[in-house]
Amino acid sequence: MTETFWGILIPFLGTSLGAACVFFMRRALGDLVQRSLAGFAAGVMVAASVWSLLIPAIEQSEKLGRFAFFPAFAGFWFGVLFLLALDHLIPHLHVGSEEAEGPKSRLGRTTMMVLAVTLHNIPEGMAVGVMYAGFLAGSAQITAASALALSLGIAIQNFPEGAIISMPLRAEGESKGRAFAGGVLSGVVEPIGAVVTILAAQLVIPALPYLLSFAAGAMLYVVVEELIPEMSQGRHSNLGTVFFAVGFSVMMALDVALG
Repeated sequence: MTETFWGILIPFLGTSLGAACVFFMRRALGDLVQRSLAGFAAGVMVAASVWSLLIPAIEQSEKLGRFAFFPAFAGFWFGVLFLLALDHLIPHLHVGSEEAEGPKSRLGRTTMMVLAVTLHNIPEGMAVGVMYAGFLAGSAQITAASALALSLGIAIQNFPEGAIISMPLRAEGESKGRAFAGGVLSGVVEPIGAVVTILAAQLVIPALPYLLSFAAGAMLYVVVEELIPEMSQGRHSNLGTVFFAVGFSVMMALDVALG
């Protein structure tokens, strides 16, 4: 249980440490830096979706024979549609954007910026939770090391994400303390989502392949809807592509080496 506790907290700690950059950095992150970080995060999430989530989901369904793909297929689409629904139901404002998304709301810009990153973090928390649920359930395809690899990979990409939210909040006029709190708050959903997912998986162990692929679908929705456009806009868009490759290779190496 100790391994699970720390595994769940590691991504949240990554976000919190990144948000603390607001105390040490005077200027907001430049466009090129934000583009590079978006590319890196996208690469990590794509690799995690494939190696840590979809492949184990298919392997756990081998008894279905030629239909072993079905739980991964169905769970993937549930994840995509779940994030699509949240995207339309929750008002949010992406960093660097002037136009809010979702239903019309009287919420302030800073609140909607925090909500945007919170939406992004929901599938990451679920992914960590379902990996540790598989480990606790004794799944042969999921070990403590492979679950830790996913936690570390998400924590690495959460560090710059914490800064990406706290620095713009500071630039919006918030105090350093409130900007830091906003960055931390955006990451709180990860351990909460992880715990909820673990509890759900413990109640319905046969649903594990569906939950693994659900988290993958939700993460890939975030990558395609948010991160790829962010890393590709403006000049030097190839920089985002390079960092996508860096993030993908880092997560792939972590999963293979530790898993």
